[in-house]
Amino acid sequence: MKSPSLSAPAPSCRAAVAAAVAALALTGCANYIGIKSDKQMAAPAQFESAQSLPAQGGQWPSLDWASQFGDPQLPALVNEALEGSPSIAQAQARLAKASSYIESTRSNLYPKVDASYSWTRELYSENALFPPPFGGTWYSENNVLASASWDLDLWGKNRQRLGQAVSQEKAAEADMQQARVTLASSVASTYNQLAQLYALREIAEREIDNRQDISRITNGRVAAGLDTNVEKQTANGNIATSQANLTELDGQITTVRYQLGALLGKGPDRGLQIAKPVLNPGAVVALPDNVPADLVSRRPDIVAARWQVEADTHGIKEAKAEFFPDVNLAAAAGFDAFGWGKFLTSSSRQIQFGPAIHLPIFDGGALRSQLKGRYADFDLDVANYNQTLITALSDVATQISSIRSIDKQSGDAQRALDASRKAYELAVIRYKAGLSPQLQVLNADQNLLAAEQTVTNLKMRRRDLQIGLIKALGGGFDATATGLVVPTDAPSSAHASN
Repeated sequence: MKSPSLSAPAPSCRAAVAAAVAALALTGCANYIGIKSDKQMAAPAQFESAQSLPAQGGQWPSLDWASQFGDPQLPALVNEALEGSPSIAQAQARLAKASSYIESTRSNLYPKVDASYSWTRELYSENALFPPPFGGTWYSENNVLASASWDLDLWGKNRQRLGQAVSQEKAAEADMQQARVTLASSVASTYNQLAQLYALREIAEREIDNRQDISRITNGRVAAGLDTNVEKQTANGNIATSQANLTELDGQITTVRYQLGALLGKGPDRGLQIAKPVLNPGAVVALPDNVPADLVSRRPDIVAARWQVEADTHGIKEAKAEFFPDVNLAAAAGFDAFGWGKFLTSSSRQIQFGPAIHLPIFDGGALRSQLKGRYADFDLDVANYNQTLITALSDVATQISSIRSIDKQSGDAQRALDASRKAYELAVIRYKAGLSPQLQVLNADQNLLAAEQTVTNLKMRRRDLQIGLIKALGGGFDATATGLVVPTDAPSSAHASN
């Protein structure tokens, strides 16, 4: 007679039990339900700029833009600064650090293999775990073990971490390019400031000559009894004032030379070795076509901000993968024996293998908090990208508008200078002939000085704005030529990773 046995559950019963267990596990596990973001990066077309940034058929700046000003010393100084400035070295160090993080994160995608060996000499107690003859005897234990492990990365956590590291490296590289553009434009602007001071110095020298001429005429009139000692002392005082202005300009020139030396990454004496600038007048300025759309790949700061958003997207996906089980395969093999006699024999073998599974069930909200932080980083960097784009468009529009305004002012200023020069020449003739008082010629001299300074300052200001426009247009940077173009399938918002 057969003993009774329990019958196996029916297939439908097993399925129901499995479904119930799965439902219980899912409801008990940590999840990211309700955590999301609706922030999106703005497109250039969202911002109206057709009137401010019209298509004019101009060219984007090239990397050798400094040569267009006709002074061979300027591009040489720019290259010297880019090669030796500590600010560029700092940006390069940040890029190297980001690159090293890529190597460390990429290693998580591959199996890891380790080997170890240990030798232990131990006296075992007679009254503990091992009885005699082991207890109370010295023994040597040899252990050699080779182990391997591999994180299967079923949910792409490690791959997203690598993608984040790559994006951050791209952002660091774009930041370095921005540092180069900023440094080059700073060198050019400071060099233009030096040229402006030299031009004003030439005006000051001519002013001293003019006032010395007036003083000589005054001395003759005093000797003839036509003027008094008041006019004589006034003329002498004006000469001294002009000489003081000249001395002040010399001090400013020395200061700017020191600034150039610092920009070049050298000592102040390097600035004293720079020759007098011989810059040409600024050329005609025309905006390239389709500035708003193309600016996003021409401005390194915009490209850096875009890559940072891309890094945040990978970070969000990595944080979401933390909610799913980790599966790690591990295996080890080796030998373990007392003494040396049987150390490497088959009886001393040790082998172990098996998967390790980690499933977050209850973590007190740590994973959700981490994901919320990643979304906050995403929202912040999206806002930063949008602000960078708005600032870039405004920067270009401001520079081109200021150049157009100065072009109009320059014509009027030049006509005023021509009239002031003629008035001064006539006033000198009349004063010398005794037909007008000294005050009239001094007023004409003052008007001529102001007119010359205005024309010179406008010319230098226009060139400085032209340098600013070059920087605003990216300073010759092109993401397509440097491999920094963001993938076209990259999401523009966090929705793609929800």
